[in-house]
Amino acid sequence: MKKKQGKVESSIFTRAVHGGEDHFKYADAITTPIVQTSTFVFKNSKEIKQYTSKKLTRYEYGRYGNPTQRAAEKKLAELEGAQDCLLLDCGMSAVTSTMLAVLEKGDHVVITDDAYGQTLNFCGIHLPRFGINSTVVKMGDYGQMKKALRKNTKIVFSESPTNPYLNVIDLEAMQDIRKRFRGLMIIDSTFATPFNQRPLEWGMDLVIHSTTKYLGGHNDMLGGAVLGSTELVDRVREYQRVTGSILDPHCCYLLMRGAKTFALRVDYQNRSAQAVAEFLESHPKIRKVFYPGLPSHAHHEIAKAQMKGYGGVVSFWVDGSLKQVNKFLDSLQSLHIGPTLGGVESLITHPATVTYYRNTRKERYALGITDQLIRLALGIEDPADIMADLDQALGKMS
Repeated sequence: MKKKQGKVESSIFTRAVHGGEDHFKYADAITTPIVQTSTFVFKNSKEIKQYTSKKLTRYEYGRYGNPTQRAAEKKLAELEGAQDCLLLDCGMSAVTSTMLAVLEKGDHVVITDDAYGQTLNFCGIHLPRFGINSTVVKMGDYGQMKKALRKNTKIVFSESPTNPYLNVIDLEAMQDIRKRFRGLMIIDSTFATPFNQRPLEWGMDLVIHSTTKYLGGHNDMLGGAVLGSTELVDRVREYQRVTGSILDPHCCYLLMRGAKTFALRVDYQNRSAQAVAEFLESHPKIRKVFYPGLPSHAHHEIAKAQMKGYGGVVSFWVDGSLKQVNKFLDSLQSLHIGPTLGGVESLITHPATVTYYRNTRKERYALGITDQLIRLALGIEDPADIMADLDQALGKMS
């Protein structure tokens, strides 16, 4: 712990446990209770008047907020170093609600080319229906990003690290771009988590997380979060009051439960992923490994300058045909094949056949989704066991 202006400032490990929660809770419980109700009743007409005149802060209806939700939001805000946080029912709700809350007809969006596929689809297919256009720029090409800016550019949207090649945006370079337009800089920081990266400290306006991943951390809930200044988050909150994309109280409880151990998990997953990435890079059956913690990664120096750790996801190209890749996957003994990440169980996925199966091979390859690409999301198992499983499965490819 360290003191700041007379106040004890705790580490992220401590904030993960206690942040956002009252010291003493209902019925003297150590955990924040689940307020499982759809509505909140008034004691009398005087209380109604106090509430409607904004002299009393309380809850009215479940779609507009819940005490369990608010405790979870306050916890995430403390972890991210944000003034405020809003929870939604999934990560894509956080992305789409944020954009629709701040964009108007005639506005323009700049987005990097390896953002999440559904985010790109939303900007390229759905926003034009509302008279909002987007320009897709190459990740890491800050000159192209500057040229893409227009007078009506309202949002510059990026992710870091990205999926699946774990590209890392240069937050210092983004500060320079920030000075060139009057809109908002929004970053999806799901892969980094507040443990490894704090984009608000680098001048970003809003940070988005899929809390389904590392913050929840147990593969048992869906959720999304948008964090930033109270003014900006309130704009999204007002939009959410209309659309109703609320996170239910039980999921908020699961999120708080997961967040208490998130710093421990991510710290461990950072170290596990580094070990596995180094193992894979030296393996004769692996053509190339993509992990920001490796000097061979294109953005290693950027990541080293602005991140505390490099995350729990490792992507790699297997040196073999699609048939051999399938043989490798089918030979795994302990690793589960699944499309998500960030939980306590390690998950491996083949993007070409799991996520991009609707695309033709030519379309996939244009996006960098080759037949040989594998993404591995480390859980909290012993990395030696993960490496042993990978090694025996790679050995059976031929």
